[in-house]
Amino acid sequence: MLIIGIAGGTGSGKTTVARSVIDKLGNQVTFISQDNYYCDHSHLSFSERETINYDHPLAFDNALLLEHLKLLKLEQKVASPNYDFSTHSRSVVTRELLPNPIVIIEGLHVLSDEQLRGILDIKVFVDTDPDVRILRRVLRDIQERGRTIESVYDQYLTTVKPMHEAFIEPSKKYADIIIPEGGHNEVGIQLLTILTEKYLHSSSVFPHPIRG
Repeated sequence: MLIIGIAGGTGSGKTTVARSVIDKLGNQVTFISQDNYYCDHSHLSFSERETINYDHPLAFDNALLLEHLKLLKLEQKVASPNYDFSTHSRSVVTRELLPNPIVIIEGLHVLSDEQLRGILDIKVFVDTDPDVRILRRVLRDIQERGRTIESVYDQYLTTVKPMHEAFIEPSKKYADIIIPEGGHNEVGIQLLTILTEKYLHSSSVFPHPIRG
């Protein structure tokens, strides 16, 4: 099994890159979003859940994510959490993940956690201009997650930007492949797809970062 981790700042295009690779490689890929592995705070009130720093690496249950990745490597299916952003809590409904030759996991802190990095075969960082990222974040959070422009603005200044500078941007140094401008970089996506296919057949490694 080949495990690919795709990291990058909020709105960088991580999911778009992952989906583009999946579209090209077909049904031999299992897709995992780190967002579904936010720690469960259902025991807290909604107002208390609103105050949590969701952009810090410790906001994620990486121990559970790592356990699920190991089970998939053992060709066992797992029940992934399903996170509800409108309530800041896990849904009672889970997602079934099936083992496939390729697993792609994307998320803010996929490369920030040392143990998580250790299980990845290919590490990717999507590098996009901050102005583009924040505009995408505003649109997504308002349209898809029921947020107000005020809440998005406050969250960006208090947690998103500081956490990006402290943890996400520094994690870029661990990447094997750096893809500027995310889903708009067809060359980078094509490079990742080709390298993934070759890697899958040859088990080669990439000792130095590659820019697409």
